[in-house]
Amino acid sequence: MQSLIEHARTFPAKIVDRQDEFAHLAEGQKPQALFISCSDSRVIPSLFTGAAPGDLFELRTAGNIVPRYRTQAACGVAGSLEFAVQALRIPDIVVCGHSHCGAVQALMREQTVQTMPLVRRWLTWAGHRPGSDEPWQTRGLGDDLVAVTQRHVLTQLDHLRSYPFIARRLTSGQLRLHAWHYTVETGEVLACAPGARAFQPL
Repeated sequence: MQSLIEHARTFPAKIVDRQDEFAHLAEGQKPQALFISCSDSRVIPSLFTGAAPGDLFELRTAGNIVPRYRTQAACGVAGSLEFAVQALRIPDIVVCGHSHCGAVQALMREQTVQTMPLVRRWLTWAGHRPGSDEPWQTRGLGDDLVAVTQRHVLTQLDHLRSYPFIARRLTSGQLRLHAWHYTVETGEVLACAPGARAFQPL
């Protein structure tokens, strides 16, 4: 923690020659994309996209899960989506999964989160469970973590389409959805083309 504190203390001095850039940021934001990724500390979107301050509106959740739209839901994810699309008029949404994702591993093997009831409840929103009373093992996700993670990303894109304000902008051509997969150990980013199921290098 101390290294983080020291960096925060010295940060103003480090950006003294970029004062105009940061002053401009104070006037408002116009991000290039909404970037939905996992909370995992190894996944740093600005690191592998080269994004500068103001480029990405980030939404990070355990397992990059986007719950399906529910009319009465008072959810931080739904609120962030609505703000990004309605207020900021963001033209692109990226859902980015990653290798070695603990949340996806828990989707495959429920026993890994047996002692974490809040995590288990959150994972039910991932959209892979056929019914609330059915054991997780019946979902047939398979044993290939990469394949399951990539399928999981595509499922979250389907969930995004369930939000009326997103569906409207997709229909009008004002919004594009992107499915990405980041490999922690190599830094490689794979993407799935619209309408496809296979992930290929960007």
